[in-house]
Amino acid sequence: MGQLTGKTALVAGAGRNNGKAISIAFAREGADLILVAREKQDALKEVMKECESLGAKVLPIMADVSDHQQVERLVQQGLDRFGQIDVLMSCTGRRAHQDFWQISYEEWDKTFAVNLNSLFYLAKAVVPSMMKNKTGSIIALGGQASVTSQSQRAHVIASKHGLFGLIKALALELGPYNVRANLIALMTIENVRANPEWYTEGNGAYSAEALAAIPLKRAGKPQEVANVAVFLASEQSSYVTGDRILCGGGKYM
Repeated sequence: MGQLTGKTALVAGAGRNNGKAISIAFAREGADLILVAREKQDALKEVMKECESLGAKVLPIMADVSDHQQVERLVQQGLDRFGQIDVLMSCTGRRAHQDFWQISYEEWDKTFAVNLNSLFYLAKAVVPSMMKNKTGSIIALGGQASVTSQSQRAHVIASKHGLFGLIKALALELGPYNVRANLIALMTIENVRANPEWYTEGNGAYSAEALAAIPLKRAGKPQEVANVAVFLASEQSSYVTGDRILCGGGKYM
């Protein structure tokens, strides 16, 4: 029996990178899945097939979680299919690199919509069923931007700090209903970048200088992020809430 047997998890941003690894890890641990992606339907179908091969029942949904109406519909679809949502896993993120004075109003709003508003929309739709069932785990992927500052990312820093603030607020208010909320602050993970032009290190490859600054002297793998997510989704972390786990090889101390 897996650590998530009998549970249903909704994974937003499930089509690639960390979201893909987390979805597969959840399936391996026995969870049924609602997999959500905004684009690249073929990639989402491949994740679905891999999860199904592990025995999971899977509902794939193409939707934009920065739109609250779409979120309400997809959550209802998931509840209609499975009857419950025990784990809410948000892997969505937008990390444009721009000097503060170059950030447009549109980019600021778009960054907050993806990085922060999406979790509010997802939690608002999912939490009533968690409260009713007196169980649930809400997990968000943050990053270094959730715990410190970086240049050329004022909009990302502000939204990701807000994300951790929302996680703590959810943990406080939902604790009496046995619903937990936590954040994974990941750093330097081997992912394929959707917008490699934003990153000096290129399409997921980090420089020797960047790796040398990490105590473990290497980049992390999506599977290592997924291992943390499984811990937070499972009863192994039943007394952990309102907190963040750093998954960055010791980069932030």
